[in-house]
Amino acid sequence: MRPALFLDRDGVINVDHGYVHTPETTDFVAGIFDLVATANRRGWLVVVVTNQAGIARGYYDEQQFNTYMAWVRAQFETRGAHIDAIYFCPHHPEHGLGDYRQQCDCRKPAPGMFQAAIRDLGIDPGSSVMVGDSATDMQAADVAGVGTLLLLGSEQVGPRSTNVRRITDLAEVIDALTPASGGRAGSVR
Repeated sequence: MRPALFLDRDGVINVDHGYVHTPETTDFVAGIFDLVATANRRGWLVVVVTNQAGIARGYYDEQQFNTYMAWVRAQFETRGAHIDAIYFCPHHPEHGLGDYRQQCDCRKPAPGMFQAAIRDLGIDPGSSVMVGDSATDMQAADVAGVGTLLLLGSEQVGPRSTNVRRITDLAEVIDALTPASGGRAGSVR
């Protein structure tokens, strides 16, 4: 079992301009490429876990999301970094259209995306790190047993989240990544 660096997408990988799904609307968060490249060099899996209510609301479809994320992955590759897997939730319990309107076990704060990644990729959750920018990111990772929870930004997480550490930039995450062993996992979509 290997550790993983779990990353939320909007607000951690890209600046959250609201339902980002095209290269033209993408600005990457400072330090994200260095962070992912460091995790790769140290033997960590890098896994994106992202709620995508834009799919549920009909702003873009799953194919557009997959095409966009292929472009995002290519941006990392050209900078010497690699994303191993992407897990996304296309549902919303109130604003989803058709089959996307549902209460599911994958939409954060539910832990379903984390649990699937842990199972699929052989991840050791206790030695893994989650970087997110919302209370729901922290809650989902905590329930899934992720050992280190890092909150980027100023959102409040509540009194029960005493194991959450607030960070101001992605450079602070690098200290949490100790060298691991093993090869690189395959991609999951």
